[in-house]
Amino acid sequence: MPFPGRFLDELTARNEIVDVVGGYVSLVKRSGDYWACCPFHSEKTASFHIVPDSQFYYCFGCHKGGGVINFIMEMENLSYREAVYFLAKRAGMEVPEEEAGNREAGRRRARLLELNRDAARFYYRLLQGTDGQAVREYLARRKIRRATAVRFGMGASADAWDTLLQAMTEKGYSKQDLLDAGLAVANRKGGLYDKFRNRLMLPVIDTRGDVVAFGSRALDSSEPKYMNSPDTPVYSKRRTLYGLNLAKKTKRANLILCEGNLDVVTLHQAGFDNAVASMGTALTDEQIRLLSRFTKEVVLCYDNDSAGEAATEKALRLLHNAALSVRVLRLPRRMEDGKAVKQDADDFIKYQGADAFERLLNGSENGMDFRMSQTAAKYDLSSDEGRLAYSVEAGNLIASIQSSVGRDIYTVRAAETAGVSKEAMEADVQRSAKARYEKDRKAETRRELNPSVYLVQPQERSLRYENTRSARAEEGIIRLFLLDDSLFPNRPPLEREAFSSPLYGNVFSLLWKERQEGRAVSLNTLAGELTPEEMSQITSICQQPESRPNAPQSLEDYIRVVREEAGKRKGGTDPLQAAMDRAAARKQKIQKDIGGRNV
Repeated sequence: MPFPGRFLDELTARNEIVDVVGGYVSLVKRSGDYWACCPFHSEKTASFHIVPDSQFYYCFGCHKGGGVINFIMEMENLSYREAVYFLAKRAGMEVPEEEAGNREAGRRRARLLELNRDAARFYYRLLQGTDGQAVREYLARRKIRRATAVRFGMGASADAWDTLLQAMTEKGYSKQDLLDAGLAVANRKGGLYDKFRNRLMLPVIDTRGDVVAFGSRALDSSEPKYMNSPDTPVYSKRRTLYGLNLAKKTKRANLILCEGNLDVVTLHQAGFDNAVASMGTALTDEQIRLLSRFTKEVVLCYDNDSAGEAATEKALRLLHNAALSVRVLRLPRRMEDGKAVKQDADDFIKYQGADAFERLLNGSENGMDFRMSQTAAKYDLSSDEGRLAYSVEAGNLIASIQSSVGRDIYTVRAAETAGVSKEAMEADVQRSAKARYEKDRKAETRRELNPSVYLVQPQERSLRYENTRSARAEEGIIRLFLLDDSLFPNRPPLEREAFSSPLYGNVFSLLWKERQEGRAVSLNTLAGELTPEEMSQITSICQQPESRPNAPQSLEDYIRVVREEAGKRKGGTDPLQAAMDRAAARKQKIQKDIGGRNV
């Protein structure tokens, strides 16, 4: 174990899972357990289950599960070691000395964060000197004030190949440090040069205040115009939102999601301190979960071009089942030399001002309004063919609305748009709803007809069973071990090799070791030993019912099945199991002869 067992026992005892999870989501108590909308995927119906007695969680929607350490790893995007430190700090505990490997991993992460901080400071100082003149002129053209630049920690990278490289190596950082942090690039000959050159630099700061990466903008026509750090040990673009470290403090009721970093900067400068942006990628589920920690409403404010509309549509699909309300702020095109040209939030603020943006924000439409208007714009509604095609697509959209009142409202609107009767539009909605139902029903039927794939086998393909009969019995053994380890004798009833599933064999060995060392057997003891997928699988089998009064007999049956299947794999019958089977047969015969009385 990477940390002393008794320390982990105390850590999890002092970080009760209901208290920890309750700090992130709203919990509802039912029959002694707790339920919530899952923080790990988008949903509106609670499927996230917390069992206080066993100190674990499991989501029946996305199938993620584990103990309190796993929860913090997932929510805060932390490694196992970092999650332990996070919980120790929360509980006011000191972390004991670790093994060398884990100490090194922690030092590595701390080293890269320190390097990023020093690089940000270096870029900031360059912006103030002669090397930053071009960037200062660029900021002036963009009407970004000095106070705003300081607030976002902006900097400048020099128009040279190795300015940062030399400065950081002089501070004691190695070339490998710079490569790992994504601040340097190796050429074909093995030489290194600065990744960011002659650019406006925008440090990416996470919600804990650490500089985890950098965004940048070219000062001329150089390509790429925007360049961001690659994923590193301290940064994942899928899990990061630019500007959230500042926007999380806003007093506004929502968060505005933009496309670009400079859109965020301009909006904050104009008084909209609730703006954030994704980092060079489309909106992700991880970013939606991050948003949901800080707001109940998201306003999409993407560019008013085809790419922006496509990004808006994709974001709306992702947000459809999220516990977030969504609105869309559509930026109008502006006239330039007699032509209508696209503009982003930065352009709009520059040309129309903050008050005009505030009016747009207050009048922004909800997500369904946007999708319905986008659908109408695709068809020629003056033709019969266009009205027919629109009615079909609109009916499909309306059928996805869960509220019957909402469906009725949009049915009336769609009928008016298409120039058809409400009854005709209702028929299209009902056909779409029926088609959706049939599709879901067929999927459910396939699951029922093929339980080995949908009900028996693990979700993770790499954990699929080769011997289903043995693996199901192995599940029962692990479940009973975690339910009540006193059911087991002093000696292990099975060797690790008897398990057909490598995962279950490993878990059984780990749990048995904990038991022999006098520790309480629980899911939390496995957090540092299993992958998230493995932990979720173990948690899923703990959700399955098990009769406590019949537990001793169930355990005996599970062990018998595992021994039988292990014997078959060896090409023979296990001698011990054969003897047990003969004894059981004799016992049954005696009971039958004397009328079923116990002997």
